Amino acid sequence: MNRIRRLRVSSLKWFAPNKLTGAETELAAFRPMRTEEIMATVAIAPDQDVINAEIQIAAPPARVFAALTDPEQVPQWWGQQGMYRITRWQNDLRAGGKWRSEGAGADGTTFHVEGEYLEIDPPRLLVHSWKSSWCGGLNTIVRWELEARHGGTLVRLSHSGFAGNVQAASDHSQGWSRVLVWMEAFVEEGRTVDTRGA
Repeated sequence: MNRIRRLRVSSLKWFAPNKLTGAETELAAFRPMRTEEIMATVAIAPDQDVINAEIQIAAPPARVFAALTDPEQVPQWWGQQGMYRITRWQNDLRAGGKWRSEGAGADGTTFHVEGEYLEIDPPRLLVHSWKSSWCGGLNTIVRWELEARHGGTLVRLSHSGFAGNVQAASDHSQGWSRVLVWMEAFVEEGRTVDTRGA
């Protein structure tokens, strides 16, 4: 596969079929309406080794950096009702320090992700390893770059090390598209896993 796959994610509002009947009601229940501009862009490199994503967040880099690293904040926004959620985030925020997140799926199945901080330059840069309990020992690298831009923060994420593991790259690209939108909702509006709804 020598092409870049791009996913664009926007906030969607689903029709609430108030006065529709029959087939119209069924169709309307599944038709999304775009309510905002595109918020996150995710692309997988042609070699299937790197995921690149970005989102513009209307908050300063220090606020975004705190949302990514504060053990009290991360479990508030990382997840979605009916899907999965982070229940605990621990970290030693320094180069060489360890981090670990624990969570549960909608069915109660637990999971964890852990790694080591490789580079930290608050509030501009955060680089860490990423090893998840569901990926069979695959150890990858996540790089967050936060750039003050347009009165807010341009967040650039690069997740590398998939070594052509197409399924893992695809699954993670879908995950990052959700995570970036969840973080944006939390940082900009204070919306959490519990207040965003399913």
